[in-house]
Order: sequence, then C-alpha cells, then structure tokens
Amino acid sequence: MKEITPSEVQERLESGETLHLVDVREDDEVAEGIIPGALHIPLGEVAERVNELDKSKSYILICRSGGRSGRATEFLEAQGYDATNMTGGMLEWEGATE
Repeated sequence: MKEITPSEVQERLESGETLHLVDVREDDEVAEGIIPGALHIPLGEVAERVNELDKSKSYILICRSGGRSGRATEFLEAQGYDATNMTGGMLEWEGATE
C-alpha cells in the first residue's frame, strides 16, 4: 500500500498542487474539521459510493489516525483505483481545516 505523511500532503497543497482527498471518518469527526476540498465518504459507505470516484485520478485517503483510511486504501486498490493512505491521519495534520 502506498503511503504519504500529513506533512507531505500539506506541502503539496501549499505548493498549489490539486489533490483528490477522501476523508473516511464519521460525520461527528468531520464536524470537528476537514481538510478544505476533501470529499467526505464515511468508511462504511465507501463500497456503495465508489462510483463517485474517477479511476483516472489518484486519491489520498484520510481518517483520524490512519487505520480506517488504510482499509479504504486497500479496498480501492482492489477495485483498480490509484489510492494512497495518509499515515497518522488528522491526529498529525497541522494544516488548515474547515
């Protein structure tokens, strides 16, 4: 599984790169703050909402600590998507949230 750190994601966003972020946390967790521009799909809904994602794009999966996003990354990879897990999750995120 491909992995990226929160600081690497932040650096890429701050340099103006367009990233396709998917936050798989639950609604109450996302209410506390989400990375601007991230798509919110709770982990339990990823399988039924996978059609919302474009196989031609690369996705970075995010959760609280990296565990659930790791499972989502493995699922998406098995479905033929280019997916990367953000290790450490939002616990290690120091960038902007909305």
